[in-house]
Amino acid sequence: MRLYEVVYILDPALEEGAVGSKLEKFHELATANGGEVSSVDHWGVRQLAYPIAKQSSGYYVVAQFTAAAEALPEFERLLKLDDEVMRYLLVLNEGEPTSGQSIVAESTKPESDRDGDDDDDDDEDEDEDDRDSPPEFQGARGRRRRMEGPPIVLLNFKDVSTLSRFLTEQGKILPKRTTKVSAPFQRQLGTAVKRARFLSLIPYTRRHEA
Repeated sequence: MRLYEVVYILDPALEEGAVGSKLEKFHELATANGGEVSSVDHWGVRQLAYPIAKQSSGYYVVAQFTAAAEALPEFERLLKLDDEVMRYLLVLNEGEPTSGQSIVAESTKPESDRDGDDDDDDDEDEDEDDRDSPPEFQGARGRRRRMEGPPIVLLNFKDVSTLSRFLTEQGKILPKRTTKVSAPFQRQLGTAVKRARFLSLIPYTRRHEA
């Protein structure tokens, strides 16, 4: 058994009762071989970053469940046959919450350091942080610098606000030489952006926002 996450984009015209019945049928099939649904998060109707099947909005649901691999082909076949499922994405869950928030590290700096009383000490601390802490939330352009906020421990592909920090005005992923993030994080970022684009959480190009 492994933990999976599925994001559904359903027809926005569906009523709440119909959505619940549909999810129950899907999850019964996915967990048929002894799996279990651990969480279901209804995001509700949201504006799409670009149209899907001529729809400008969709009903988003994020669910996490344990399942045996042999149960998934039939589960996905049912999803593909359902005309009211506009799009879905099934992935292995690596600890991302259903809410769409990334997991960030707790601040470990003393109160005096956070107050910024000594600029020299702050610069030294910043250099140490760059070496020892997860190198996310780096500056998007110009010299190396930290953006406001704690380091990202786990980037959530549903976290649109954070992903947008690493995109250009044209919607392209900023290169590592610009953001100064680590190579593993850059690969994680690329995967997260591709998934978010597929789910119409962010546009492929800024022209889609017009």
